[in-house]
Amino acid sequence: MIYSAQKLMPYLVVFFIYLAVAADFWREAKSVENAQSLKLHSAMIALGLVIHAWLLYQVIFENGFNLGFFNMLSAISWLTVLIYWVADLKHQLTSLQAFVLPPSAIFALLPASNATNHFMPAAESPLFLAHIAIALLAYSLFTFATFHALLMTIAERSLHNKPTIIKLPSFPPLMVMENLLFKIIGLGFILLTITLISGMLFSEQIFGKPMQFNHKTVFSIASWIIYGGLLFGRYQ
Repeated sequence: MIYSAQKLMPYLVVFFIYLAVAADFWREAKSVENAQSLKLHSAMIALGLVIHAWLLYQVIFENGFNLGFFNMLSAISWLTVLIYWVADLKHQLTSLQAFVLPPSAIFALLPASNATNHFMPAAESPLFLAHIAIALLAYSLFTFATFHALLMTIAERSLHNKPTIIKLPSFPPLMVMENLLFKIIGLGFILLTITLISGMLFSEQIFGKPMQFNHKTVFSIASWIIYGGLLFGRYQ
């Protein structure tokens, strides 16, 4: 069931803000943006992020804890736009935002369809909800890292002047992109570590039963080992 026109309006506002800024980024791919244009784009993205966050709060927390698939996609897209927006305050990442904003505009609309709800009762213990929230944030950061690594591949291809189908914006230095990648992986690794430790030590308080070794546990431990190995290789 899709929301009424009145409830749909803020979703459309976010959609068009993200899309308008992205279109301007691609339009200016052949030129250097001036300071005034950069400030305007930054302000518009900030407005979109605020409205997007408000919408996410409503759909996720209004009737318990709604972990529907579309809600999670929208939340991950919000986090991705936020990370690039914050990073852009120090390093010009306009070209990366040009790639991120179009899919984020679409993902921001998805919760309005009200099609994939998955509610967790509000009566669940605060420890349980905190555990789930931290785990989701960790995996959202890893999802972001995967997308960012893909953009790094595109940037490297562009650096070697390999032909592309369309004119791409100028990418930031690969070192800047790599530093951001490992900062995000490091933060995600810390959150995943907290998730694993809390699940092991406080399983009965969080889940109401002793820890079970199942596919979720195996997946979490495997992820921890993989990303831990990446960080070890980076900083050794």
